Amino acid sequence: MKKIRRLLLLPLLAIFTAGVLIACAGGGTNSANPTIRVGSKDFTEQFIIGEMYALALEQAGFQVDRKLNLGGTPVAQASLESGEIDLYPEYTGTGLLTVLKLPTNTDQQAVFEQVSQGYKEQFNLVWLDPAPMNNTQALAMTQEGSQRLGITSISEMVAKADQVTMIGPPEFEAREDGLPGIKAKYGDFTLKAYKAVDPGLKYKGLTDGEADVAVAFGTDGEISAFNLVVLEDDQGLFPPYQVAPVVRQEALDANPGIADALNALAPKLTNETMQRLNYEVSGNQREPAEVAREFLTQEGLISKVHR
Repeated sequence: MKKIRRLLLLPLLAIFTAGVLIACAGGGTNSANPTIRVGSKDFTEQFIIGEMYALALEQAGFQVDRKLNLGGTPVAQASLESGEIDLYPEYTGTGLLTVLKLPTNTDQQAVFEQVSQGYKEQFNLVWLDPAPMNNTQALAMTQEGSQRLGITSISEMVAKADQVTMIGPPEFEAREDGLPGIKAKYGDFTLKAYKAVDPGLKYKGLTDGEADVAVAFGTDGEISAFNLVVLEDDQGLFPPYQVAPVVRQEALDANPGIADALNALAPKLTNETMQRLNYEVSGNQREPAEVAREFLTQEGLISKVHR
């Protein structure tokens, strides 16, 4: 009988042990120390903000699995929809035009409400608080070039387009918020030339005098570093591109502390702040994680040692 009891107990013991191991290994949203999977797209600002999200969540007691540098918008959005990641930083303008494919709108609050509602209805995704920063599409000139040509707005640039050489990425010639969009909003024009270059070379070309106007984004570090003039979008073409965490509803339901941790960060991310932090990486060649940690520590959002 003792032998039979031992034989019966062994499978039960094995099942119990396996259950304990699974419970201990579990890092999902139902474990005692939930793991949040944080993604980002594949450029400097996204690396910095994605790392900020990760650090803020770790400070709040979450385990974080970093899945940064996923790729462009389609890849990041697909990763969120499939559940490969739980959240990533997205821009309201990108959500409006690229993901939801809605008409452009220059009203910040209206755009945020549109993307919040659209993402909830179509994908069951939640937009948390947007930052005041606006990484909108922009056109920039050097101070000297702006004064020489008498251009401070896009309308003035269009009026003198035959004197203007523009430099920027190849896709700007085809994007709906690129040259085609400018022509549709401001009237048809022909540039003196358009120099298509790798995005990392556009500011060098501008400051070296190879072009008069560079395709820019509102929070590019080079804007403040080189004291560039951002042309006024006086006809209201470009929508706002405020950044905010987009989170899976399931992850937020299981871990409501995500919202508190990330919403506390949002007000800190202004245009001036992001220009400075972006240049620390793109201009001074520092690591995004180092720049993110230093900033959050200085702002009192994380402790120097919190892991």
